[in-house]
Amino acid sequence: MSALLAVSRLIDSISRIMGKFSEYMVLFCCLISAGNAIVRYAFNYSSNGWLEIQWYLFAFIVMLGASHALNNNEHVRVDLIYGAASDRAKIWIDIFGLLLFLIPTCIFLTWVCWPFFALSYRQGEISGNAGGLIRWPVKLILVAGFALLSLQGVSELIKRIAALTGRISINTTYEKPLQ
Repeated sequence: MSALLAVSRLIDSISRIMGKFSEYMVLFCCLISAGNAIVRYAFNYSSNGWLEIQWYLFAFIVMLGASHALNNNEHVRVDLIYGAASDRAKIWIDIFGLLLFLIPTCIFLTWVCWPFFALSYRQGEISGNAGGLIRWPVKLILVAGFALLSLQGVSELIKRIAALTGRISINTTYEKPLQ
């Protein structure tokens, strides 16, 4: 179990790095958006490439930030049962959800997205818009994001099993969204 917990810590650190990278992508996206608006209104000039890079950055933010959200226990849950359950029951609910839903779905989506990316890369796919960007990087981020989310799911599974066996203590507190 110690080796598995070490693997879990490694995966968690990768997710934290990707989460920090995603935070900077939000800043870059805002700067590009503001710069694009200023150039468009001040100089009457615009480029589809500037709009597309914002879309790409959104993909980076969401796909790379998802594993970080899971690592920080900030992902979406169905709170109907989870909120009223005991800590041990919450761990079992998490294990069930990870094994039956998150990990298999993310592995499947990684597998499905790979040919989508590979074809785009081989063909050198470019946006159909004038001044558009190459498409394969944003398709690669789908593969990377789902793979990273799969790995983070495995890390969370390791931690939940270790918590059940008393090896570690985990925080099962879940704060409902304030909507």
